Amino acid sequence: MALSQNNKTVMKLVGVGVTMGALAWASVPFYDWFCRVTGFGGAPGIASVGPDEILDKTMTIRFDASKERGFEWEFKPVQREMELRIGETGLAFYEAYNPTDRPIAGSASYNVTPYEAGGFFTKIDCFCFEQQILQPGERVEMPVTYFVDPEIVTDRDAKFTHTITLSYTFYEIDLPQEQAALDVDEETGKTVN
Repeated sequence: MALSQNNKTVMKLVGVGVTMGALAWASVPFYDWFCRVTGFGGAPGIASVGPDEILDKTMTIRFDASKERGFEWEFKPVQREMELRIGETGLAFYEAYNPTDRPIAGSASYNVTPYEAGGFFTKIDCFCFEQQILQPGERVEMPVTYFVDPEIVTDRDAKFTHTITLSYTFYEIDLPQEQAALDVDEETGKTVN
């Protein structure tokens, strides 16, 4: 039985719609991967160790913190800025506090400005690599270990950079099932099974 012209047209339109939906769904993770690999859009790189070369030239690193609207944590950098030599490993801390009476899970997104420096700012370890869960009244200091790649001084656009700003935005995520099942003792504020 042959398909009518209208049925063929409908099938083609459905195919186009499914293809466009799949491409739209895949574009977010692909763009995230692309930015991390290339440093495009201020996405810093990730490494397991710092470089062997440390230059005499210094770079000022500024730290910025924000939260999504309605997110109940307090979140700020412990130190607003630091100066270190290019290639030297730096360690900075951000502080988070949960003033509520319930556990809250959060995840941080990040970027680096100016964008030209994104490919040269590299994290070794960061609280942003994992979700964070703060219990009621809990205050934590969360570390980020990083360096500025010495190749920044030879890059056509980034070599004029003197200050890099590392920005984090925290947003609330759903608690993992096992954490959501825990109860909090009202007298001690500690979680109990």
